[in-house]
Parts: sequence; C-alpha cells; structure tokens
Amino acid sequence: MKQEVELLKQKLKERGIIFGSHVGFREGAFSEILGDVGYDLVWIDTEHSPLGKGDILNHLIGARAAGIVSLVRVPWNEPIFVKNVLDMGADGLVFPMIRSVEEAQEAIRACYYPPAGIRGVGTRRANRYNLDDRSYYLDNAHDTFLKIMQIEHVDNLDSLEGILAVEGVDGIVVGPSDFAASMGKIKTPRDPELLAAFDTLGRIAKASGKIFGISMGFNEQNVKEWIARGVNWLNIGFEYQYVVSAASSTLNTLRSLAGK
Repeated sequence: MKQEVELLKQKLKERGIIFGSHVGFREGAFSEILGDVGYDLVWIDTEHSPLGKGDILNHLIGARAAGIVSLVRVPWNEPIFVKNVLDMGADGLVFPMIRSVEEAQEAIRACYYPPAGIRGVGTRRANRYNLDDRSYYLDNAHDTFLKIMQIEHVDNLDSLEGILAVEGVDGIVVGPSDFAASMGKIKTPRDPELLAAFDTLGRIAKASGKIFGISMGFNEQNVKEWIARGVNWLNIGFEYQYVVSAASSTLNTLRSLAGK
C-alpha cells in the first residue's frame, strides 16, 4: 500500500479522526498548500468543478509533494473515468450518489483488474511508471488506494448497511446537501426529520468500523453534530471559501484603516 495511505490509516488509528478539505480550482498548488498547512487529505473534486484530467494530475503531483493523501471525487460511477484517475496514481476515489448495493458493487468492480473487476491495464504513474514491480502491482493494486462511497440520498436509509458490507468498500462519506434535496428539504437544513435521518446514517456507519466521513462547508454547529454522530473523517471547507473569506476580511480592514 502507498506510504501516504498507510500513514493516513495510522493517523486514524492513533487520533480517532482525520481532517481534509476540498479543491476545485485548476491550480495544483492548492493541494500542495493544504498539505503544507497540515491537512491529512485533499478532496480533488471533478463533479462540481471545471477540472480536466491534466488539472487532476497537477493536483496529484502537488499532493504528493506535500505528503498529503489525494482523493478524487469522480463525476459519476463511470468505469472509464475511474480507470484514468487510477492510472494517474490517486490515493483514493470518492464515488458520488451511491444509492444501492448494486451501485457500490459496480464502483468496486471498476477498481479491480480482471477477473475480479473490469479495470483496464495501463499502470502508468500509479506504479511509478513501472519503476515498481509491475506484477506485484497488478495483483495488489486494489489495496493501494481507498474506495469511498458517497451517501447522498434518502434511499440510503435502507441501503447503507448493505453498501458498507460490500467487499472492497473502505468507507462512506455523507453529502448532506444532496441528501436533504432528496427529502425535499434543501431549504430547511434544520428540519427535525432530516436531522433524524442523519442520526440514523451515523448509527449505521459508526457500527461498521469503517471510514465514516462528512463533506461540507465549515459551520461550527454542523461540525459538532457530525462529530457527535461518530464521524472519524471531517472533510470541511473549499479553497474558494478560504480565498473569499481572507480577501473580504482584508478589504474590510483596509477600508476601516482608510476611514472608508
């Protein structure tokens, strides 16, 4: 297994929780900065961003330079895109909107070489351009990266336990906004029925003993609630939010100093 992934699992074992953040701008230095700041992992988002494959590679290079684990959220549960990202050497994948056991199984098959799966053979950067033993990689590639299912739909109240039991699934991460939307509650994030559903997800995920994460913007109350539900991975905040926050704060201070 890659050193970065091994270290991440060790941190999780020792601390009980790991910290990540999201990137969607094209500049790979943002991933490097997050690693230098001290985050444990970076979520490279290709579902809600303009990132192309070359941009993904730049982020992966930046992440490796800073020693931070790189997770790529693919646009959809689509084997061709999965194959490309794995060949680039990502430390893990996040599969969005996994609603059923069957969809989780499809995602896992895309990560395994035949006969267990359908991943095409083109090792490339994932095996250090075959500087590492290629035969060993072909036999063990599926153990060198994390396979995370994103839970974003009310259907998961019935399917989550089965998804977590699928062989090869390393964990899940909740997407609260889409989950709320699936319940018709996107504009009422404090709806008691929605919060109760999150509590149910938490009980199931925590009992599995696998990675249990939350992906969202920073809100102190929400973070505290998800910690109480048992998450061991907080993936919080986006680089654009950091830029907006710091730029706005600096400008407001300048206006105050200038008396404007």
